Amino acid sequence: MRGLFSWHGGAGSLGYNPRLSQAAARTVSHMNVFYEEDGGFKVGAILADNDSSLQVEAPHGKRSKIKSSAVMLRFDQPALAAFMDAAQRTAAEIDIDFMWECCGADEFAFETLGREYFGHAPSALESAGLLLRLHGAPMYFYKKGKGRYKAAPADALRAALASVEKKRLLAEQKQAYIDDLAGGRLPPAFQPLLSQLLYAPDKNSLEWKALEAVCEQQKLVPAKVFERCGALASAHDYHLGHFLFEHFPDGTGFGEVPAVALSEELPLAAVEAFSIDDETTTEIDDAFSVVVLANGNTRFGIHIAAPALGIAPDSPLDVAARGRLSTVYFPGDKITMLPTAAIDLFTLLAGSARPALSLYLEVDPGGVIVASHSVCERVPIAANLRHGELENVFTEEALTTGNIQHRFGSEITALWRLAQQLQVGRGKADNPNDQQRTEYNFYVEAGQVRIVARRRGSPIDKLVAEMMIHANAEWGRALSEAGFIGAYRAQTGGVARMTTVPTPHDGLGVKQYAWSSSPLRRYVDLINQRQLLALFTQVPAPYAQGAPEVMAALRDFELAYDSYGEFQRMMERYWCLRLIEQEQAAELNATVIRDNLVRFDRIPLVIRVPSLRDAPPGSNVRIALSRLDLWELAVHTEFVGINPAG
Repeated sequence: MRGLFSWHGGAGSLGYNPRLSQAAARTVSHMNVFYEEDGGFKVGAILADNDSSLQVEAPHGKRSKIKSSAVMLRFDQPALAAFMDAAQRTAAEIDIDFMWECCGADEFAFETLGREYFGHAPSALESAGLLLRLHGAPMYFYKKGKGRYKAAPADALRAALASVEKKRLLAEQKQAYIDDLAGGRLPPAFQPLLSQLLYAPDKNSLEWKALEAVCEQQKLVPAKVFERCGALASAHDYHLGHFLFEHFPDGTGFGEVPAVALSEELPLAAVEAFSIDDETTTEIDDAFSVVVLANGNTRFGIHIAAPALGIAPDSPLDVAARGRLSTVYFPGDKITMLPTAAIDLFTLLAGSARPALSLYLEVDPGGVIVASHSVCERVPIAANLRHGELENVFTEEALTTGNIQHRFGSEITALWRLAQQLQVGRGKADNPNDQQRTEYNFYVEAGQVRIVARRRGSPIDKLVAEMMIHANAEWGRALSEAGFIGAYRAQTGGVARMTTVPTPHDGLGVKQYAWSSSPLRRYVDLINQRQLLALFTQVPAPYAQGAPEVMAALRDFELAYDSYGEFQRMMERYWCLRLIEQEQAAELNATVIRDNLVRFDRIPLVIRVPSLRDAPPGSNVRIALSRLDLWELAVHTEFVGINPAG
């Protein structure tokens, strides 16, 4: 049907004739105009005609000055107030598809099209309706000038119509999503996108735009919208999910990892070793032994689990550990660096003889270390002791008097005395004026949390810490003197960092500190253990000086270690708030740190109290709590008052 009409353009008989004399134009005292302005059409009554411009008054009374060249039509009837509505109705009746089919490929003037389409010289109302229809269909007709248009090519029109249809369908889909979300229903399409929408949304996606609209309507964050839809069980899942999305996008499982095989026969140590850990520890890296020698000296053993014997560099298990770099700890759970099968094989579990790298210290009765050596062996583990059971028995008073009733009473007492001497030896003797820091253990069972405070620096703490510091410093020295590359933890100028260069650790008072005592939990310790095993068995080191894989592992470890630590602190904050909710605590005591920053007495929660004024640091204050938000990890606080001394 294209080309049914046959015109060649030109001025239409109903268009405004610019040759009409000024005098003649001004004789039409009630003439109205239909004109183009700001990309649309308007009507107005002529107040004054100044040839090149007109003063017009709109139906609602606004007066404007327009150019004469903008006028498309002049008319008397119908009345000005009814003209635009009538023109819109006329435009709506025009079949745009039929008109496009008929108009041909040439450029045309609207006046000519009007005569052909209506079959007669169109009225002003018909011409205005035609202009409105042409102008309102830019996909069908391209504007080429004042009152002139050209039909869009067929391919372009099909593409434009397809785009419009796609937008219509998308708009319908978006509204369906909005209706579901607002009604507490999760659209099926959202299920595989939950994590992405929560933590890294594509803000151009239809799903995000729908979610954003519902959030705006309901004044909620996306997580709470999903909670109402039953897609998020709790704020705990939300926070944990964020961490897993960033660090474990493929899940926390290990997949298919070959079984670890130990082919090497190791000598059996003539000791009864025991470990000391928190009650939830399953990756038991270290244990101790004490043997009184025939010469009157005492041999102390520091035994470190030896997974390096079964996890070769670049093996599947090594690749898995390298990807994680450390065990992730958080209240109530953890994500281990190694699979359970590997941990079970190497952890220093009571009742078994496990492969270990042992550092033996021979100490004379005066407390002087007269000899030391390291060996890889199988170590019989007699017991896995726990902090909770030990700290009530091995108090400073009991250790001083020697009145201890425990299976390993004499061994632990001897270790404690050695620990004191080692502490003095590195220039870090106890200062009575130092305030011992409190640590907190979190125990989560069936959604209920228990937070237990424990004093940092207890005899048991000191015993374990000093043995580990000595082993890490001694083995770091051995690597350095042998010219082996190692992973060192350094601290200078108050800044801690990882380095491959043996550097002092000012905080600990040692010349070098090679993390080597937790190879089941930290990848850098596993690297160091491989180097140590090679050194002590006199075989080539797995890693040469300057090994890029060691440099890369240290860099990645620091980033991961910081991220894991931040996650642990965040989840501890969550469980602190859960405890407040669990106990329905309306008020708690806190200690002022500075300004309006306080630390609560019973839980490791530090928070600002805006209403707190003029309370000096160290003051014990009473804080009211309300409006607890587990999603934002926030709680509203109000200063109640300063607690009386004593």
